[in-house]
Amino acid sequence: MRAAPALLLVVAVAACGSVGQPVRSSTAAPLAPPTATVQSAAVTPPCDPVPGWSCEQSARFAAVEKKIDGLPGPDGHLAVSFTDRTTGRTWTAGDVTHPGWTASTIKLAIATDLLEGDRTGRSALSGADRDDMAAMLHSSDNEATDRLWKRHGGDDMLARFRDRYGMGGVAFQPGFTTSTYWGFVKCTTADLASLGRHILDRTDPADRAHLVTAMRGVAENQRWGVWAAGAGNRPGDKNGWSQEKDAYGEHWVTDTVGFAGPDERYVVAIMYQVPPQGSLDDGVHAVSDVTALLFGAPTPADVTVPEPDG
Repeated sequence: MRAAPALLLVVAVAACGSVGQPVRSSTAAPLAPPTATVQSAAVTPPCDPVPGWSCEQSARFAAVEKKIDGLPGPDGHLAVSFTDRTTGRTWTAGDVTHPGWTASTIKLAIATDLLEGDRTGRSALSGADRDDMAAMLHSSDNEATDRLWKRHGGDDMLARFRDRYGMGGVAFQPGFTTSTYWGFVKCTTADLASLGRHILDRTDPADRAHLVTAMRGVAENQRWGVWAAGAGNRPGDKNGWSQEKDAYGEHWVTDTVGFAGPDERYVVAIMYQVPPQGSLDDGVHAVSDVTALLFGAPTPADVTVPEPDG
């Protein structure tokens, strides 16, 4: 039984060794309250819209203005007209009253006049006339247009463009041919916009349907300009491209007029008198990218540059 005192001694020593030492507890110290995470709301940039237009559309207008700023240079001119037929509002960039070569956009006015003339009995269209008109709108056929002009065109037709379609600035340019000819005509961007609105808002329903269908079914050489609004907007257009001469030299012209959006809601007209150092390619892509920006479509626009014969 001698072992018992030794055991007691060990216990006593252990007890003495614990005096004055910190006591560790297995109980966790209380945690600090979690820091609240404040979820900040997304900051929307302030919107200063163009009066009568949405913030989204106003931003597109700003992108167009940035695109065309300084683009034409001192020798050249670019102007844009964009009309919402639902609200009746029109936004413009550049001087839309500046006269420029129409190139083949005038063919749309010719077709409109021919359809009206046939319907009213003023000038009946033959089967050959209708074939020529289809070619004129589809692929911008110049020879077909020449035949139609010879049979039905002239000063009286231009006068009807001014009086009926609101194309007050349309005028034959003398000095190139001895008689009035469709290929030497100038008008303004506002004139082309007025023509587009006339077709959609004031023509006979059958004439309107004919022209809308033709403009939506153009050949590949006219799939640029208003066409760049994108397939989802179901665009239709009549384009013009030609090499012309002005006081500042020879230069390309790339013009486009047409519609896009549900129920042909938007009328677009763009005229670009390309500066002499520019190319047909430059002009086609410029007016196409402007259209794409107006409709929020990608740029550079995926379009077809035509052969230099329109």
